[in-house]
Amino acid sequence: MNTRILTCGLLVGVSTLGLAMPALAQSGAASEGISAEVEPASEPAAPSAADIIVTGSRVLRNGSASPTPLTTVTTDALMAAAPSGSISDALNNLPVFSGSRNSFSNPGSNATGVQGGNGAANVLNLRNLGAYRTLVLFDGHRIPPTLYNSTVDVDLIPQELIQRVDVVTGGVSAVYGSDAVSGVVNYVLNRKFNGFQAHAEAGISQRGDAANRDFGGALGFDVGSRGHFEASVQHRENDGILNRATARNWDNLAALQGAGTAANPYTLATNVRLSNYAFGGYITSKGAFSGQQFASDGVIGAFDRGTATGSSCCQIGGDGAYQNSSMISPFQGTQIFGRFDYDLTDDVHVYVQGAANLKKNTSYTGWNQLQGLTFSATNAYLAQDYQDAFAAAGQSTFTMNEIWNGAPRIQAMSKTRQIYLNAGIEGKLGAFDWNGTYTHGTSRLKTTISNLPNAQRLAAALDAVTDPATGQIVCQASLTNPSAYGGCVPLSLFGPTASSDAALDYVLGSVGFLTHTKMDAADASISGPVFDNWAGPVNVALSGEWRRISFDAASTTSPTDYADCTGLRYNCTSTTTLYPTTFPNSDTVSQSVKEAAIEVEFPLLQDVAFAKSLALNGAARYTDYSTSGHYTTWKLGGVWEVNDDLKFRGTLSRDIRAPTLYDLFQPETVVTGSFVDTSTGATVYVPSINNGNTALKSEVGHTYTFGGVYKPHFVPGLTLTVDYYHTVVDDAITTVQGFNAAIQNACYSSNGTSPYCSLIQRDAAGNVTAFYIQPQNIAKVRTWGIDGELDYNTSLAGRSLGLRLLVNYQPHIYYEQLGVATIDQGGAGWGQNGLMPSPSVQLAGFLSYQVTDGVKLDLFEHYRNKFRRSGVATQVFTDPYVKSYATTNLTLTFDTGSAWKIADSSLYFSVSNLFDAKPPLSGYYSGTTSAGQSYEFSDDPTGRAFVIGFKVKG
Repeated sequence: MNTRILTCGLLVGVSTLGLAMPALAQSGAASEGISAEVEPASEPAAPSAADIIVTGSRVLRNGSASPTPLTTVTTDALMAAAPSGSISDALNNLPVFSGSRNSFSNPGSNATGVQGGNGAANVLNLRNLGAYRTLVLFDGHRIPPTLYNSTVDVDLIPQELIQRVDVVTGGVSAVYGSDAVSGVVNYVLNRKFNGFQAHAEAGISQRGDAANRDFGGALGFDVGSRGHFEASVQHRENDGILNRATARNWDNLAALQGAGTAANPYTLATNVRLSNYAFGGYITSKGAFSGQQFASDGVIGAFDRGTATGSSCCQIGGDGAYQNSSMISPFQGTQIFGRFDYDLTDDVHVYVQGAANLKKNTSYTGWNQLQGLTFSATNAYLAQDYQDAFAAAGQSTFTMNEIWNGAPRIQAMSKTRQIYLNAGIEGKLGAFDWNGTYTHGTSRLKTTISNLPNAQRLAAALDAVTDPATGQIVCQASLTNPSAYGGCVPLSLFGPTASSDAALDYVLGSVGFLTHTKMDAADASISGPVFDNWAGPVNVALSGEWRRISFDAASTTSPTDYADCTGLRYNCTSTTTLYPTTFPNSDTVSQSVKEAAIEVEFPLLQDVAFAKSLALNGAARYTDYSTSGHYTTWKLGGVWEVNDDLKFRGTLSRDIRAPTLYDLFQPETVVTGSFVDTSTGATVYVPSINNGNTALKSEVGHTYTFGGVYKPHFVPGLTLTVDYYHTVVDDAITTVQGFNAAIQNACYSSNGTSPYCSLIQRDAAGNVTAFYIQPQNIAKVRTWGIDGELDYNTSLAGRSLGLRLLVNYQPHIYYEQLGVATIDQGGAGWGQNGLMPSPSVQLAGFLSYQVTDGVKLDLFEHYRNKFRRSGVATQVFTDPYVKSYATTNLTLTFDTGSAWKIADSSLYFSVSNLFDAKPPLSGYYSGTTSAGQSYEFSDDPTGRAFVIGFKVKG
């Protein structure tokens, strides 16, 4: 541990001395958005400023003139920092990203809600304002959504020919349209790649799991004197970590226990088990054998109750059962990309490009949790002594709970197939640049949940009797209704391994959910100087865009598919759904969008006493949605370059996020359950109806930023950047649950005037008859913070040495909702509606040193500070904080081109989490019963891992 602290200190200490990193493409201007040094295979000369389009603007060609904070990181730097993952995995190490979902996020068996149909998707989240408020671009063009909640699984972006990633951390809806509320992530393609490159790597954790394989290649060549072709393919696999309950010795069935009050505070406990479940079956009914278990097959014995906790559900130790979900979800992915460019004339250029992306995510959400099962006291699998004991007690039935670890775990598999086609024409008309593009994209997402019990078959199989004709154990229903249950196989749950394979095959089934998202889009723009004023050229960009997005969904089992209970004695009612997990069907729904925009760069001063330059940048956009109305967004910014050393910049913007098709048209689903009517205190058994809301309107965000860039002439090459940001999202869309106690109380205290009252349905007598769950424009989100960056470049012992340090401080993210207590998610752990942890301080340090001509060393350090376990101020914890956490990654690259004479090649060896730091256990206040299943860590649980790889270029 001391060694790791020394390393952290070295990184911070060196940063204060001002060292920079050439691998991150940072010259003096690089931190302001210019990718000043890119390393494609053929190593052409660095692009000129005229060749570089600044993400976040359509008129700027020089990143130093951008008023919007922008971070640029090259692919080489990202992969040196996180060599065993994708570009997107590496991006999540940058401090501006917080709350992103990835392969070690808690998987969900229904994969709905925030997961968008794939519980293991990799989605980017700027500032933890929600992935749906982060716009993802591929080479400047909007990517069709891959998940049905409109977000993009960024693992699907072909990364072999990506040369850099630009991250705009400010609202830019006026430039790019809806969804760019918290910013834009733009994957920038190397369009001039010539030659070939290939790589292959393999890795594994120190504990022998999380094995990964990655191989791919790219080629590019000129076609005649005017054409150019490039293509790439990459395949990636990760075996994941399949057992959350047992894979790591520090992950010991942790869960919060208690009620969160001063009298019974939340306490993070380990070795937590469910006190009313057993792996072999726990008898819950009163009478004979009450509170005992089937500790072994067919044998009833005592149940060790362990130590009580502050939650009635659970115990510490003893014989209680627990869950076991996957810790890191396995995946396989293949990316294919091709592009052809052609110069029709010296001034007119056309291109067509296409990508196909195939990805499979697998996750395990635990064993089936069977509750309140009713059995005949004469069940054929019961020993006669037990049957006699039940008879003596006057019992004809008994009930039992079980974590069914004798059956396979529930498996969620999501397969995504994405096709992306983009064609364009661009050129020059005098001093003006113009372009037009057309994009077509389709995304097919198929989610299959396997190993679920079919309720109808389970009810039949559990009612086991002895056939009087044969003396064999059979299903009672097969005797009374042989036409429907002639193939029924009796099932025993009386013991951890009592279930036969044949019975499992009969009872278990799967549920499928298939969604299609399609997008067609066309856009055109023209930009250039319209005239010169006293301070320089006035540049203007005009653009227009049209797009249409459609969505449909089909399910093999819907929420209205109920079991047929005819002839079944137990465990089946008219409201029993056929499977415990269901998905709704949706007819094709669509929305079209028309947009027009203007952007102006207006210089005010040039080479005066107090300003080397002063310029304003403004943009405005009109957007018309066919589903949710029309809106105007705008952005105003300015850059004041005081002198060669000092520069100030600032922006002010109005941005929007339109409701998604799923927000608007989510098909109705109904789940009947027991809820408390807080106005009377009575428990009611009524339907909870979940549906969309066609009355939704767009969220409106307001962001302002102010910052400075300092490049002191007395320390050549040093660049210091600081930016303050403040964002408020009004009319924020949030899902409101009518049965929630706080929502009910807000309605009742308003005397029926609250909009929440529409979510509670009553009859003429005042009795609750239904609750509704619906998205509404009912919330406000507020946050502010500071981004900092330091870059410097120097040499040590005649060798290049460099460092880049990125810092984000975001102390508060307020979620305000009418009639409900405000939640501060800044510096806090998990929250409602899928909110992920948000450390208030994050740092990322990149250190690079050319040890010899043939050996290069890269170090990456990531740190987050401690955070509160909850953003709910009224909750009480015995230990309210999750400890701080830091990891170090080391990569050594050996130049084999000169040593082994293998073209331009290199061999690299990486160790991630060099000091095997153990993520501190955390928890979620609603996850008291989820030990072994979810909410136990917020950081990568892999531990120390190794990667070896080989690259070749030509």
